[in-house]
Amino acid sequence: MLKDFVKLETFLTVARERSFSKASAKLGISQPAVTQQIKFIEKYLDAKIIERKKNGIKLTSEGDELYKIASKLEKSIHSAEKDILRIINKKITFHLGASFTIGNYVIPGRCLNTIGHAIHNDITLSIRSSEEIIEALKDRKFDVGLIESYIQDDTMIYREWLEDELVVFSNTPIPKVLKTEDLYDFKWICREEGSHTKMIVTDVFEEIGVSCSNFDVLSEVNNTTAVLQTIKRSKKDEGAPVVSIISKHAIADEVQNGELYEARIRGYRMSRHFYIVYSKENKHNAYVDNVVDFIMSGHC
Repeated sequence: MLKDFVKLETFLTVARERSFSKASAKLGISQPAVTQQIKFIEKYLDAKIIERKKNGIKLTSEGDELYKIASKLEKSIHSAEKDILRIINKKITFHLGASFTIGNYVIPGRCLNTIGHAIHNDITLSIRSSEEIIEALKDRKFDVGLIESYIQDDTMIYREWLEDELVVFSNTPIPKVLKTEDLYDFKWICREEGSHTKMIVTDVFEEIGVSCSNFDVLSEVNNTTAVLQTIKRSKKDEGAPVVSIISKHAIADEVQNGELYEARIRGYRMSRHFYIVYSKENKHNAYVDNVVDFIMSGHC
């Protein structure tokens, strides 16, 4: 079985994700295929390694021992892969696509250099919408994408990366915790219809019974940068602050420096995940694996 590490990789993924379905999505294979590979290992070892629970899965004592052994083997394989890549010394340019918030505010410029150093090659970053990134991955124009929302596509592998939170913000001091009725006292810069941010905000507002149609809307814009710059340039009015909603990552520095002010709605959290996405055709590509592992490990 050690010669066929794919099955052990499946076992490690199930153990780490604590879910057969999440492991299936991460590996880019069907859930029955995941189950079949786990059953093969159990038959090979003549031992139960995973127990299904209501809230996920649990490793048996035999599963715990196998996890320790498989993890050591995984580290050795990754180390060997890096040595092989150095021997090959193949010169490529790695193409990374990122959606607007991630490309402009989450991935700092120095991260590109560190990724390039990790794979010993040049790397480029292009900023596009999430939909455009998926299409570029299909056309092989990008090797890996970083997107702000999950877009169903069976040809892609999605990895949950960073947790993001959308917050209300202004260039004028506002309460850190807002009551629903406070939202009607502001002047608003809103996102255009069709944006993923707009969809998340709309769902939350519907849940708390807030109607955007009753807001004092000054304008609608189409991306994070436009939202940020519009708020920064707005006239400060403590009686009726100009506000909008944005990723907390996009304003972290300004909030820390006291240039902008963020707030959350009492009792509610507008959260989402950023995803790393790449084509299933590249799930065994060493360069893609290196970049994905590098980003997932928190180096960026």
